[in-house]
Amino acid sequence: MSKNQLTIEQMSIQDTCCIAQTGCTFDGCLDKVVGECIFVDKVYDSVTFNLQGLQPASRVPFGCLPVAKCGPKSRIVRVLDIRSKKFFNPNNINDPKNLTITPKTTLSGAQFVTDEKGCPVVVPGPAGLLQYLIYTDTSECDEIGRGTPIFGSQEITVRGAVLVEIDVEYLDANGNPQIATLRGKVPINQVLTNFFELCMPSVFDSSFLPQFTEFCNALFITRLATQSIQRDIQFNPVTGEIFFNLITALCITCEKKIKVPVQLCVLSTGFCEQEPRQRPICGDEFPPLFPPQVNEPFVYMNQE
Repeated sequence: MSKNQLTIEQMSIQDTCCIAQTGCTFDGCLDKVVGECIFVDKVYDSVTFNLQGLQPASRVPFGCLPVAKCGPKSRIVRVLDIRSKKFFNPNNINDPKNLTITPKTTLSGAQFVTDEKGCPVVVPGPAGLLQYLIYTDTSECDEIGRGTPIFGSQEITVRGAVLVEIDVEYLDANGNPQIATLRGKVPINQVLTNFFELCMPSVFDSSFLPQFTEFCNALFITRLATQSIQRDIQFNPVTGEIFFNLITALCITCEKKIKVPVQLCVLSTGFCEQEPRQRPICGDEFPPLFPPQVNEPFVYMNQE
């Protein structure tokens, strides 16, 4: 084995979870605090909504119990726990089973800016999130130094699948209690609606038009449809196949923002610096990731 190779024992990976390291440190010395100018997007106004819905599902397949342990006496006697989470296939982002939340917004009192083909004009935001340019005549509220209220309605389409794990206790062929974890996918197809009001800044007193953006996240809670093992669980002791009747609650949080670009003067303790990982071949001969800072107050006129 070469000196650049590591065995599993040498890596000493013990923890199944980890903590993050940003490279930002501060020793508490205020002499190192300096002013910096940054160019960012500012949230001018935002609203958050909690939406909920119910998705019933009948005869959802949840695999099979081991046939070798099943027999005429076998039956499900208890549901111990039910867990749910969003389904996502990392090998195919276009997998139709991937859970997606798609908002469709209509504005009143303002409009989305479009091109000559009628397509909305967008600018990229954080994580590639699309931000839509919006416009309305804000002159009236500009005169008194206030924002202009706009209204909107929205349809939020939730489609895809939810991964559900169910821990059950069952009796095997000898009548002895056994515990198994069953897994299945519950299809989701829901449309939720809501209304909102936002405050819009001036479109004239800025080099940039305001930007509208929105994003959502979902939590799922699943239970037996009628809370009855006899009615909601179909178990075939010959093949071991199990089907469930379930109800999944959709708990959705959505946020809508109006953003404008701004320049901010912030107090900084310095730039992020991280200790590099192992460098067995090149030694210290590695290129920098960022250019040197040659602006004031880091470089002064009398420096050589």
